[in-house]
Amino acid sequence: MLSRNKKSTVLALAAGLAITLSACATDTVEEEGTGAAPSAPSAEPSPAAAIDSLSGKQTAVTLDPSFLAGLTSLKLEPGVVGGATLNGAKIAFPITGGNVTYFDPKSGVDPFVQGMIVHNGSGLSLTGGGKVVELTDFVVDPEKSMLTGKVTVDDKVAVESAPLFFLDGSTVNPLMVNAGAGTAVLEGTTVSLTKAAADLLNKTFGSTALKEFFTVGIAEITLELPK
Repeated sequence: MLSRNKKSTVLALAAGLAITLSACATDTVEEEGTGAAPSAPSAEPSPAAAIDSLSGKQTAVTLDPSFLAGLTSLKLEPGVVGGATLNGAKIAFPITGGNVTYFDPKSGVDPFVQGMIVHNGSGLSLTGGGKVVELTDFVVDPEKSMLTGKVTVDDKVAVESAPLFFLDGSTVNPLMVNAGAGTAVLEGTTVSLTKAAADLLNKTFGSTALKEFFTVGIAEITLELPK
């Protein structure tokens, strides 16, 4: 059974998907000489969903066939680090912290997904040509449409926090709330390589094949609702 707080959160999330703007309450005053009352100012849009402290579930990426083909052509083997999992073409990273606020896309708020989603202790590895690159400790920043992370080459830290992947939210689907499972899901964001990531991987593995905006896959972020 859902707790009172969890019920309230689920109802707020679900109701927020159909959010409309309301007017601020003001006294009606006639303007001298016109007989017309000033119009009430519009209220600021309210979030459809807000989770102040994230503590569970995952960000998963279904890897694009072209990305997998590119790895194969470069003789690179993808793998996982820490708590990440790789099943077929789907790689997932546990969420360990952060916060998220979601506005109805029709509200006019831009960006309509805000906050920070942290994935400490997990990541993606690429192995080939006697080299191992690990991309770990991902931080998703929806406001900047960017995923940053630590880069390690052969067990040595190359960059503590590098811009690794672009996140194109224009392809994301509306927030889906599953009250029974206690989750909210944002699916459909297109993930692609940044120039920094492409250049680093090309240099490390002696290639020129990887380019900026090379499509990596489609992301699905599953958030755990507060209990």
